[in-house]
Amino acid sequence: MACIPAGWVATYVQIAGMAGLPGRSRLVGHVLRHLDPAVKIPWHRVVNAKGEVSYAVSRNGSDAVQRTLLEQEGVIFDDRGRIDLSRWRWPASLM
Repeated sequence: MACIPAGWVATYVQIAGMAGLPGRSRLVGHVLRHLDPAVKIPWHRVVNAKGEVSYAVSRNGSDAVQRTLLEQEGVIFDDRGRIDLSRWRWPASLM
């Protein structure tokens, strides 16, 4: 996951599969939510399978931060708050 370049996103499902944990996308979300802030993992580049930032009260506002960080990297959201995964998903060549 640390290798997702700026301006690209991956999904929780993708990361779970790459980690050899198919079907464990919620586990990926749990791990990302509990990362130590000192760890340099681009957690904000992981979105749900719809291409959305997963909004939840338990994220304490990090969902808004996530969208802002992605937009600063040039990722574009549509009017429904979704990212076009056919354009922004990394690695596109494997999809």
